[in-house]
Amino acid sequence: MKKYIFTTFFFSLCLLMVNAQVKTPAASPFSKVEQSVGMTDVSIEYSRPSAKDRTIFGDLVPYDKKWRTGANRATKIDFSTDVNVGGVDLKAGKYALYSMPGSNSWTFYFYTDTSGGGVPSDWDESKVAASFQVSPKRSSDMIETFLINVNNLRNDGATIDLGWENTVVSIPLSVPSDDIVMESIEKTMAGPSAGDYYNAARYYRESGKDLNKALEWMNKSLEMNGERFWTLRQKALLLADMGKMDKAIEVAKRSIELAKEAGNEDYVKNNEKSIKQWMK
Repeated sequence: MKKYIFTTFFFSLCLLMVNAQVKTPAASPFSKVEQSVGMTDVSIEYSRPSAKDRTIFGDLVPYDKKWRTGANRATKIDFSTDVNVGGVDLKAGKYALYSMPGSNSWTFYFYTDTSGGGVPSDWDESKVAASFQVSPKRSSDMIETFLINVNNLRNDGATIDLGWENTVVSIPLSVPSDDIVMESIEKTMAGPSAGDYYNAARYYRESGKDLNKALEWMNKSLEMNGERFWTLRQKALLLADMGKMDKAIEVAKRSIELAKEAGNEDYVKNNEKSIKQWMK
């Protein structure tokens, strides 16, 4: 019995030792910056090492060597629209942000492969979507913990600022807010699109609302976008709901013709089935 109790106690103690984990603060905590710049969303994920009385640039972070721009893993930056960084056009998407610090100039690299932990040992220039140089500035204040932020916000741009120790580097960022806003204004001022009229008409029919208004909108969609078999299908259903069977059959037959040309058998079958019902 004593042997059984001892064995059970020993086994439980072993399980406790295996499952026990000592948790300590991260040496370089993870940080995430999310900022809207004009009509563009910018997201930055990085880790923040501290100086801890060490000389950083030119020593801990050597000059003229590629750096992951942070700790632990490569810093990642995501743009929701096309942008311009450092005078270079860059497509919307997520990038690893590498840099090469120098005493008088920093080079930044926006790298399309974001899977790496540090600077890739097999660096591939074809994956560099943008690269440019920026002059660093000296800060009068000591920046103990590495910091990345988006500052100097304007409708058409901002700066992505990196700071550590007594060094600050600013990446100029331009965003296409004016293009996006002007496109939105022109679209709104031009009135509803063919798709808007189609969706409104379909909703009215399916909800049992004003069918005359629905027919007006469906005709407007056809006028703007030309004959489409799916639009004609909805118009035929609408006419049938209005009791105009002869006209519904005529429109459904035209929908069948266009559906056959497009190779869409589902619309052909659905229209043929409806026509049989409407002819009764």
